[in-house]
Amino acid sequence: MSIVKVIEVIASSEKSIEDSIQNAVTEVSKTVRNIDSVYVKDIKAHVKDGKVVSYGAICKVSFRVD
Repeated sequence: MSIVKVIEVIASSEKSIEDSIQNAVTEVSKTVRNIDSVYVKDIKAHVKDGKVVSYGAICKVSFRVD
């Protein structure tokens, strides 16, 4: 029987939503093994002077526990 744990992280990027999600996975992968999936709970964009300057994603990362 497998046990799956879920953690919530917030990541950002100046490029795109997709890049912010990838940043979340990249950072979590540094300390967590067996990542199975990422659920994007929420997204946002930061605006300055009428222009989008960065993107953020709140992600739930699921991984199998050894």
